[in-house]
Amino acid sequence: MKRIAILGSTGSIGTQTLEVVRENGDIEVIALAAGNNIQLLEKQVREFHPRLVAVWSEEKAEMFAQMVADLHIEVVSGMDGLLEVAKVQEAEILVTAIVGMIGIRPTIEAIKAGKDIALANKETLVTAGHIIMPLAKEHHVKVLPVDSEHSAIFQSLQGGQHKALHKILLTASGGPFRRKTRDELREIQVEDALKHPNWEMGRKITIDSSTMVNKGLEVIEAKWLFDVDVDQVEVVVQPQSIIHSMVEYEDGAIIAELGTPDMKLPIQYALYYPERRYLSGERLDFGKLTEITFERPDTETFYGLRLAYEAGRRGGSLPTVLNAANEKAVSLFLDRKIGYLEIPEIIETCMEKHTVIDHPSVEQILAVEAATYEYIESRWKS
Repeated sequence: MKRIAILGSTGSIGTQTLEVVRENGDIEVIALAAGNNIQLLEKQVREFHPRLVAVWSEEKAEMFAQMVADLHIEVVSGMDGLLEVAKVQEAEILVTAIVGMIGIRPTIEAIKAGKDIALANKETLVTAGHIIMPLAKEHHVKVLPVDSEHSAIFQSLQGGQHKALHKILLTASGGPFRRKTRDELREIQVEDALKHPNWEMGRKITIDSSTMVNKGLEVIEAKWLFDVDVDQVEVVVQPQSIIHSMVEYEDGAIIAELGTPDMKLPIQYALYYPERRYLSGERLDFGKLTEITFERPDTETFYGLRLAYEAGRRGGSLPTVLNAANEKAVSLFLDRKIGYLEIPEIIETCMEKHTVIDHPSVEQILAVEAATYEYIESRWKS
C-alpha cells in the first residue's frame, strides 16, 4: 500500500490524482490540502478518509471543521497547515499540485522529511531549482515530474545514457492562437484564451498555454529536472498533442513518448514509478491518426517564450521575476483589468527593471515576488 499526501486536491491535477487513486485501489491518502473549494474537499474527505486536511483560509478551515465534525480528522490552515501536510509522517510521496510559488516551502519541508515529490508545481523549480534539486540529492529523494511534457522526457530517458543526451525536444500544442498575428490578438477576450484545443487545465495554466509563457516556464523546469543548459531545450510545436516530448542523443537517435492527451498517465507513472500499470481510457489508434505535424514556435508574436529563455540563461532571481510578473498579469487579465497583449509587456517591463540576485535564498525569492507584485500594482492600477 502506497501512502500519499496531496497539495491542491481540489484543482485539476489534484482531482485527477484522486481518480488514479480510486481506479487503482492500493493507495492510501494520508493528507489533503486545498484552497477555498471546501464543498468539493468535503466530498474528497468522505471518500478517501485522510487523517489531516489543510484549508488555506483560517475562516474556511473553521467552516470546514464544522462540516466534517462527525469524522476523526485534524483540520489546519494557512502556510503552517501546508507544511504539516507536506511532512506528515506516514506519507511516502507528496503530490505538489498547487499553483504558484506558494509551493516552494512545503516542497522543501517534504524533501527534508524524506518524501519523494510528484511535481506538478512548476513554479517551485522555475524560481528555486538551485535550492530544490541539490536538496533532493542530499536527502536521497526522487523528484518525479507530473507535467505531461516532463514526464514524457523522463520516460524517454529510461534505459538511455544521460551523459549521451544531446538535447531535449519539448513539444507544445501552440494553444488556441497558433498562427495568429499580434494584430489578431489585440481584441482577445478571456473566454477566447480559455479555449484550449487539446487539454483541460486550470484557468491560469490555460492562459499561460495560450501566451506560450507556460512553455517557457517548462523550459526552465526542464533545465533543473534533467540537469541541462537552457539552450539544450528546444521547443517544437506539435499541434495534435500526440508526441508529448522527445530526447535526442549524441548519435542522432530520438526517443519520444506518444499517447492521447490524458494527464492521468503522467500522474500514475509518477505515483508508481518505476512500475507501469494498466490505465483505463482512450488509446492512440494509428489506423485513425492521419498526421502528426510540426512547426517552429513564433517567438515574435508569442515573445513570452523568448523572455523565458532570457530569464533561464541569466538565472538567479530573474526567473522569479518572470514567474511573478506572469502570475500577476494573468490574474489582471482574468479579472478583465488589462488586455491580452499586456501580459508579455508587463513581464518584459519587470524583467528590465530588476537587479538580479545571483543565488537567492528562499526569503529573497519571496521578497522578489512581493516586490514584483507591488511594482505591477503601482504601474497597472486596477
